[in-house]
Amino acid sequence: MAALGWLTPRRRSATARSVLAGEAAAEAARKSSLAAEQSAGAEEGTAQDGEPEFPVVGDDRAAAFFDLDNTVMQGAAIFHFGRGLYKRKFFERRELTRFAWQQAWFRLAGVEDPEHMQDARDSALSIVKGHRVSELMSIGEEIYDEYMADRIWPGTRALAQAHLDAGQKVWLVTAAPVETATIIARRLGLTGALGTVAESVDGVYTGRLVGEPLHGPAKAEAVRALAAAEGLDLARCAAYSDSHNDIPMLSLVGHPYAINPDAKLRKHARARDWRLRDYRTGRKAAKVGIPAAAGVGALAGGTAAAVALHRRRH
Repeated sequence: MAALGWLTPRRRSATARSVLAGEAAAEAARKSSLAAEQSAGAEEGTAQDGEPEFPVVGDDRAAAFFDLDNTVMQGAAIFHFGRGLYKRKFFERRELTRFAWQQAWFRLAGVEDPEHMQDARDSALSIVKGHRVSELMSIGEEIYDEYMADRIWPGTRALAQAHLDAGQKVWLVTAAPVETATIIARRLGLTGALGTVAESVDGVYTGRLVGEPLHGPAKAEAVRALAAAEGLDLARCAAYSDSHNDIPMLSLVGHPYAINPDAKLRKHARARDWRLRDYRTGRKAAKVGIPAAAGVGALAGGTAAAVALHRRRH
């Protein structure tokens, strides 16, 4: 499994690290996609009623890019993966608590404090350092069935299927490790995944990342690199996300969608007349809304108070 967290910052500008992370993710995604095309057909899904007329059938220069956490899946894939590793005794309960806190803080607070981020990178990467890529991939398949399969939003899944039915490629774009993202994409019948790439030597993880986590601007760079390699016209492509951190990616395409949006993204989307979809409460946003259980989880609830306290103190 690629990187479970973050790499210690390098002496390279943030932009350069984002470009490197994006290019590495695009290369990994294309390789996995080509391998998938040579294997058995992917699992099929069914589209829901009421989908918009877009996407255009037969437009092979268009594609769709979906964020993963809270867009396609309820919660954070990396946390579910961490639960699975803990169950298999990869680390102790104290480490699980620390790991869960770091992931929840980053997700809910949106605070990229350098000291906190470095600590999260170091502790998370140490979990997989020395393990074989094949081992983590095999475990990832089991963890998907145990913790992730039942957390896919039906509404978002239907949107992805609409693009597939139109003959377009559909990619996940996530800060989660590329191996985990690739497993999820394959299980959903999608084309492939762009994710955080961890360095490995002779099939063994070194505990370092290639570039930086695929987050924020790095996601946009990954989409840009993949579009160039695939001959896509971004003006004809679509992107879907729940987070304001993905505004750079959403702004790249001609058809941006805010899915289960946070407050900042909702405001941004409304100001620019982007389409909205909210599957958390069953209410309709724009044209489509499919009821779904709003499973936030005990961890998120417990962390929210701490996040609020941090904001009051700062």
